[in-house]
Amino acid sequence: MGFKLDSTTPKKAENTAVKKGNEVSFLEREITWFGSGFSSKKKEDFYTEIHVLLKAGINLKDALALMGENQKKEKQRLFYNELVDALVLGEAFSEVIRSKQEFTEYEYYALKIGEETGTTHKIAEEMGKFFSRKNEQRRNLINALTYPIIILVTAVLVVVFMLRLVVPMFQDIFRQNNVDLPDITKFIIAASDMIKDYGWWFLALLTLVLVSRSLWTKKEWYKRKRDRILLKIPYVGNFIRAVYMAQFTQAVTLLTASKVPVLNSIDLVTRMIDFYPLKQGLTKVSAKILEGKSLSESLSTDAIFDHRMVALIKVAEETNQTEFIFERLNQQYNIEVQQKSKLLSTLMEPLIILVVGILVGVILVAMYLPMFKLGSILG
Repeated sequence: MGFKLDSTTPKKAENTAVKKGNEVSFLEREITWFGSGFSSKKKEDFYTEIHVLLKAGINLKDALALMGENQKKEKQRLFYNELVDALVLGEAFSEVIRSKQEFTEYEYYALKIGEETGTTHKIAEEMGKFFSRKNEQRRNLINALTYPIIILVTAVLVVVFMLRLVVPMFQDIFRQNNVDLPDITKFIIAASDMIKDYGWWFLALLTLVLVSRSLWTKKEWYKRKRDRILLKIPYVGNFIRAVYMAQFTQAVTLLTASKVPVLNSIDLVTRMIDFYPLKQGLTKVSAKILEGKSLSESLSTDAIFDHRMVALIKVAEETNQTEFIFERLNQQYNIEVQQKSKLLSTLMEPLIILVVGILVGVILVAMYLPMFKLGSILG
């Protein structure tokens, strides 16, 4: 039942130039605000339906044809027809998947394993679960951030409104009566003047950044700096790390269950992941394993792998329970992601409200302090 990647190496090398630009990160595919045409939700349905139909005794070609007939959009029906036509021409399903940019190397090798071992329906089931968990993580992240983001945007608009319209009204009163202004009031008036003079420039710059986002988000230097900064943000960094660890352990669980050697599994996941701290960590791990060190020793050389993972994998090596341990780690990280996403939402809401309250309070105090002086002058 063992599966070796040696036979696929030439094809992999041959296709490297083509696939290099199509390697897709977990966050870009599974946790993104702008999904692709064949999103991970569709992949969940795709693999789940294949599993159900194969389990029912329908062959793969008929299963794909049946799935294509149930598609509402013409583009999706054409996509399924292309898969069926390729199978009719004698191509293996894994090779068909590999030729489509909607799929990753991970999916190709997983299906290749299923074909070699006669367990395609089981691999399809595991892939359905794989994307189901990723969709759940995506929903958790969106649920955790949606309400705080709405509050934050509203808060920014309130502060800008006060600086742009309310403060200038007080400023005219102070100027007409030659009131001596305290430092805090001068600071708020300066901020109001900056919003009035350069506000549209700030808005134009923000719009330009958002519009040009797709141009520089794919740059290597940007992704490295972004990922390093994200990891350093209190709590958010640990949350993102937990998301990637859940995805990493789930991927390795599926590959080790299919008897793929651990080193090959790590290499495959490394090529999939576009999160540089984990990508670099896995590269170091692969190098240490090639030097003859154990997996647990190799993992301990990089800080992104916590002591819990290292300790459990050391137990797995001693008891020959690698698949079981990675599965348990995956469950633990999934639970951690759910808990952290809920806590993130719970913490951000009052924190944003507190910050907004302080800002509004400072603005009001800054405006009313000179009013007391004005009152004494008029009195």
